Amino acid sequence: MIVYFTLSLLIAAAAFAARSERHLFFVGIAFYAVQAGFAALLLAGGLYETTSAGIFTFDAAGTLFYLLLTLVSAFAYFHSEAYLKGNDIRRTRTYSALMLLLTASIAGVYFSNNLAVTWILLEATSLCTAGIVYHRRTEPTLEAAWKYLFVCSTGIAVAYLGILLLCAATGSESLSHEALAATIATANPLYLKIAFLLILCGYSCKAEIFPLYTVGVDANFAAPSPGSALISTGLVNAGFLAIFRIYKLLAASPVFPWVRHVLLLTGVLSLVIGALFLRRTNNYKRFLSYSTVENMGIAAIGLGIGGIGVWAALFHVVFHTLIKSSLFLQMAVVRQVYNGYRINRIGDYIRINRVGAIGLLAGMVVLVAFPPSPLFLSELLILQEAAIDGAWWLVAAMVLLVCIVIYSFCSRMIRLCYQPNQDELHPSKVDRALSWSALTLLVLAMTAGLWQPDLLVDLLRQIATL
Repeated sequence: MIVYFTLSLLIAAAAFAARSERHLFFVGIAFYAVQAGFAALLLAGGLYETTSAGIFTFDAAGTLFYLLLTLVSAFAYFHSEAYLKGNDIRRTRTYSALMLLLTASIAGVYFSNNLAVTWILLEATSLCTAGIVYHRRTEPTLEAAWKYLFVCSTGIAVAYLGILLLCAATGSESLSHEALAATIATANPLYLKIAFLLILCGYSCKAEIFPLYTVGVDANFAAPSPGSALISTGLVNAGFLAIFRIYKLLAASPVFPWVRHVLLLTGVLSLVIGALFLRRTNNYKRFLSYSTVENMGIAAIGLGIGGIGVWAALFHVVFHTLIKSSLFLQMAVVRQVYNGYRINRIGDYIRINRVGAIGLLAGMVVLVAFPPSPLFLSELLILQEAAIDGAWWLVAAMVLLVCIVIYSFCSRMIRLCYQPNQDELHPSKVDRALSWSALTLLVLAMTAGLWQPDLLVDLLRQIATL
């Protein structure tokens, strides 16, 4: 892992020093060659299930999410190169370097087996993300960047208090997962409850769930769309995985039923917020960001229910990554046409960019969990587990809120594709190759909705085992 970080940092430094867009392209090739080589070592080179430097373990969860990160980050980086073509090279190279640093930091979070290291790397992602958000150097992006830094730093500080309390409760001299797991069953239940609340609250700014979800919505709104594709998937997954590892630790403690209830409440509140704000927002990027809040809320509900719900939650997060990144990349092309994202001002997209419109309409169908969407399977399993547990209030609430989401999503996407346009058009800038490229991620997700590879099923089974 040290070699991986060294190579990634050196390549990111080369991006900071690049003198042309062509240089940035080759820097990206070098960086993702390193990522592909590392992935090959994980899958076939004997690196899987080993430990590096005592603080990184290459387990099933880290491996699965790292493979997703590599794919999504590569799409986001090379879409960014086309999206920002012709911009000030100094801004573009800073943005590109921060994208690479953010990818490396997220990868570290995925493989970290130490709570302190996870905390440090999540703080590093805050710095990288703030720089990406501020790319356009305008007052709204400056405000969003400072807000992101302030709220995330506060959230991370709160989470660190929870980590310290967890360490004190267990009496462990180490913050490694193994050391904490050995003593957590006999820890003070009150301390464990408070520690979990602090960690969940702090890391919610990364996972984009209640209560600190707003900072992620603002960051996705201000950042360039390809950057939002990485923030709303790879970084959100880092926050989710950080919470999930604490969840697995507490599975051996007497407070685990209480932990599940807290996650269930958090998930329901996130789903409520996502569903209601999807009806109110007038910006397509904010619209997709609130959809992330809604989907991560469903994943939290799955963890809260337990049983097959844990597997379903992981499955949901995995395929939400592919679907949401595809939609954000499609939104980058939408901005090329309309120079904005206002829902009540733009339309007739089906005539201007038929491929992009098909990508958005297909993404709409898949994201609202209509078959062959893989999200249909995960949501059905979560509802099934809730019904088996007799939580009919939860089944009714989820069905009602999901219906609101379906109506909101379908009405907005159909409006974008078919309503008469009112804003100035810039059709000469449309890059349909980007729409085709983004569509491949969606096709990959839809294929997996019909057939799951054995590797994926095996990794999910290992991760979901508590």
